[in-house]
This record gives sequence, structure tokens and C-alpha cells, in this order.
Amino acid sequence: MFILVLNQNNIVQDGLNNKLVYKFPNSIKLTDKYIAVSSISMFYSWFNITQAQGNNIIYFQWDSSNPATIYQIVIPDGLYEISDLNHYFQFWMISKGFYYEGVNGSNIYMFELLINATRYSVQLNTYKNYWTGNPIPPAIGVTPVGFGDGTGYPTVECNPIITFPANFNIIVGYAPGFVSSPNSIATPFVPGPYSAINGAGTISYLSSLAPQVQPNNNILFSLSNINSPYSQPSSIIYSINPSVLAGEQITEVPPNFLWVKLVDGTYSQLTLTLFGNNLQPVIIQDPNMTILLAIRDKEESSFGSK
Repeated sequence: MFILVLNQNNIVQDGLNNKLVYKFPNSIKLTDKYIAVSSISMFYSWFNITQAQGNNIIYFQWDSSNPATIYQIVIPDGLYEISDLNHYFQFWMISKGFYYEGVNGSNIYMFELLINATRYSVQLNTYKNYWTGNPIPPAIGVTPVGFGDGTGYPTVECNPIITFPANFNIIVGYAPGFVSSPNSIATPFVPGPYSAINGAGTISYLSSLAPQVQPNNNILFSLSNINSPYSQPSSIIYSINPSVLAGEQITEVPPNFLWVKLVDGTYSQLTLTLFGNNLQPVIIQDPNMTILLAIRDKEESSFGSK
């Protein structure tokens, strides 16, 4: 048995960091050889929300009156937990003036995303706004200059309307095209199996599907020059599922080698490609990785014969 070491020196320099090429010093004939992953060390650094995946946009409507302005919130490419998304949406609301300032100096936002661990859901809360027809409750205090992106107070009393387009909806576990209720006089809120309202007019929604916060929760290792007749695609040699936090190091040593036969032939190189769940190449942000591959003969006693 011998070991091949692949690290960032083997990465194809295309900016994706998902393809490693091991070049043999000389062409080598491999007959009745089997290969397996020996160990993996890499960082959890592939984004879950990107423009390329089309899951980086939600829509926000502050006022349900006509004409109403629908804002597109574009999420920068990144590796997000639900709390990170909520923080970004708060940052966006501050930048646009869509929030109230409490008397204690805290900010009061119009919607939020939370983890509801008991229900294995992402919870969306939308809050009733305060318009010019009603006095602002004392607990609210004052509003920031340029409130509502310069549009002033809402002209009708309602909850903001949040839309989760296709692809982003998968992250939070909602139906494609989910739209929250404005809860206005014209369109009152109707409770459902995954939604409710309290006496203050706060509406809470729960995921109706299992959230997939990281769509690529597994990374598939595809190796050239193998042909497994029972897998699709036939080049998959291994899979990892990160059990660490974003940005932390993944260290994996298989308890048993999963040996796969190399196609008999003469080789000058082997190519290892990293795919996401959708079998599309995934972009790895951090190229710092070391992957060991073991190659052995069919006749080696600990492997047995076939």
C-alpha cells in the first residue's frame, strides 16, 4: 500500500478550489489496484447563500397601501446561520430607516427570523407598524431621521409583507413564493396550521418544510479513473458532512477504508473533484486542505482476494 498526498499545491488555479490534480513523477501502470480515502483535513468554508445559487434575495414591503414600494433585499454571498441572516436584515432595515428607536435606546425592527428548536423550524415574526393615524406608544419613543427610506410613516396600519422567493425558501423551510400577511383592514390575517397572531398584532409563522440552512451539507469526492457500477455518478469515492461550526477545521479519518477499484491502465495523474449535494462543483473558500489517498494491491492479505 502506498499513500498519495494532495494539498493546496495540487489545486487547479481557477478560483474555485474544488479540483485537485495529483501528477505521478512518471507514467505508471496500475492493474488490479484499489484506492480509498485515508484522511481529510480541510476547513468548513463553502457558502450556503450565493448569487450563483439564486438563493440570496428576499422581498420587503413596508406599507400595503397603493402604490406600495417593494424592496429587494440582496444578501451578500456568505456562510450564514439563521441568526446571521437576522442580523443582516436588521442592518438593512437600519440602512433604510425601517425601524423605531425605543426610549431605552434599543432598536425595534419590523420583522425577524429566529430558530424554533422545539418545532425544528425557522420562525418569522412580523410586527404591526405605527402610522400617522395612531399615536406612537410611549415604549416606542422616537423614530430615526429619514424614517422609511425617506417615505415617512406608513399610510395604513399593517404588518410588513415578507416574500421568500424560490431557492431562498429552501434555506428557511417555507413554501416557494411564501408571502406573509399585511394584516390590514383590506386584507386581514387568517391563521393557518403554521401561523398565529397575538393581541399586539404580531404574526408568527413557522416552517412548513424542514429548513435546509446549508443546501450543500455533504461534500462528495469524485475521483477520475474509477468506475463504480452501483453508484451514480460512478466516480464518487467518499462523502463528508461537516460536524463543526463555519470556518472551523474538519478532520476526518474513516474507521474503515472504502476501497474502490481503479480502472486498469497507465496513469500520469489522478483528479479529485469536490461536488455539492446537487452534484455540481462547489466553491471552497479556503484552499488550505490535505487529503490522503491510499492505493493497494488486490493481493494484499488484509484486503483479501476477489
